[in-house]
Amino acid sequence: MGGIDLDSIDMGGLVDQLIDASLDGHGEWVVTANLDHLRRCRDGSEYAELVKRADVVVADGRPVLWAARLSGTPLPGLVAGSDLVPALALKAAERGARVLLIGGAPGAAEGAARALRALAPGLELADAHVPPMGFEEDAEELAALEEAVRSSDADLVFVALGSPRQERCILRLREVLPGASWVGVGITLSFLSGDVSRAPRWMRSVGLEWSWRLICEPRRLFKRYILQGLPFALTLFIESVRMRWSSERTGELTS
Repeated sequence: MGGIDLDSIDMGGLVDQLIDASLDGHGEWVVTANLDHLRRCRDGSEYAELVKRADVVVADGRPVLWAARLSGTPLPGLVAGSDLVPALALKAAERGARVLLIGGAPGAAEGAARALRALAPGLELADAHVPPMGFEEDAEELAALEEAVRSSDADLVFVALGSPRQERCILRLREVLPGASWVGVGITLSFLSGDVSRAPRWMRSVGLEWSWRLICEPRRLFKRYILQGLPFALTLFIESVRMRWSSERTGELTS
């Protein structure tokens, strides 16, 4: 979809797959791809190559599901990162998998940890690690982050550094803890901590979560959602219809 291969797997299947992989010692990296992820995979930057290195890429956003349906290759359902984290926490508590939180806004990781413990009693959480701004250029901070990951002995690692920093970070840190499963979670820790309010459920169900985010952070998100996102969504939908028409036409000619 949009030049990126998406895995046809639902939330429950992905949760089981990630937990199984980590407890078996060969964890996987999942990218929850929304419309902005697909758009950035086309801008000639490194991002497409980062996404291709992931083991699993799923649809995070109604527009991605709509485009898949228009193309004639519907996906089994939405796998939003903000829903995946609590689902994984519940399963981790059930199966004894250890979780590490990395990044997030100041205080968000601590608040998210409290929320996850309340949601999933018995969940084993390693101490969260929140690297300072600019840590990527600081050898000492990078070494501290790597040591925190290594000593955590985590089975699941949630990385909240924003994209593409979290993808770059995961690619590097997987070598330190190869048995763990990794998820880039964006703003999810702030949602869990209550520092940022998520869109009402009805808005999410009809694909309007982006408009809620835009209302909450207009300066930061206007360019991404309005100037870049809407034109790209239209392009993606048109491409999807053409893809379906081409596939059906080819089928007719070969039948």
